[in-house]
Amino acid sequence: MKYRQLGSSDLKVSDISLGSWLTYGLGVDTGPAKACIDKAFDVGINFIDTANIYGKGAAESFLGEALAGRARDSYILGTKLFAPMTEEDKGLSRVQILKQIDNSLSRLKTDYVDLYQCHRYDPETPIEETMEALSDVVKQGKVRYLGFSEWSPKNIEDALAVPGVESFVSSQPQYSMLWRRPEEKVIPLCADNGISQIVWSPLGQGVLTGKYAPGAALPEGTRATSDEMGGFMETLLKPQILEAVQKLKPLAEEAGATLGQFALAWVLREPNVASAIVGASRPEQVEENAAASEMTIDPALFAKAEEILRPLQQKP
Repeated sequence: MKYRQLGSSDLKVSDISLGSWLTYGLGVDTGPAKACIDKAFDVGINFIDTANIYGKGAAESFLGEALAGRARDSYILGTKLFAPMTEEDKGLSRVQILKQIDNSLSRLKTDYVDLYQCHRYDPETPIEETMEALSDVVKQGKVRYLGFSEWSPKNIEDALAVPGVESFVSSQPQYSMLWRRPEEKVIPLCADNGISQIVWSPLGQGVLTGKYAPGAALPEGTRATSDEMGGFMETLLKPQILEAVQKLKPLAEEAGATLGQFALAWVLREPNVASAIVGASRPEQVEENAAASEMTIDPALFAKAEEILRPLQQKP
């Protein structure tokens, strides 16, 4: 496993990180979920990402139990806030930041999180109020560093313009061979301001592993067949996407990689990406994905893959 500096922080995060969206505390049973955590540590993954909204606290509670026996300095932990936990408890106001960090810490059974991220931008709260409150929880020792997820360039610039507050060190956008929107503006802006990307859905929710064949029944036991985990996949399971992904398999084979490893290595080719978040329901998936960190793949193969996917890529 290789490690990269997270923006202007002193954190070094593993190339591959373990996420908990739709999985832990919700779509994956406790036994396999704990096995995934154990395997993550075995293969050198040191960054675990979650959010208060995942399972309405269930993912954080699961991680609090699963990580309880491990030394706190043996892993880097990130969580998020913004989405409604109740009808009243939502957004990035000072009241919510102070309330939600304490609730998250309680569920996670820890005194601090390494990375506290704004899950989305809150247009109803002045950015000055948000940044000052976030800075206060850093000063209180409850948070080490700050990040955001899916903010527009204008959102980022507005935050950077607030004087006398803690700086963001991470951005968490969707990014994959099928979704390249951050490349034009977000990545360059962040790179110029000491902010790294921690990307979600680098495997297109599993579609870029090639396990969903066009015209075939969805494989049992996969995310697409799960009531808890498959609800966000409809747009990715279109025949034209599945057919294009199948054409990538010979390129991955030539690279000596599985298709999933090839897709992860493509994301990691971008210097501003500090880590690619993967979800896993089985420890074998964690091990396979982690191996992408060590791979060196001919850029010419990536170029061929980009050409195949060009008509499908989501750009501004």
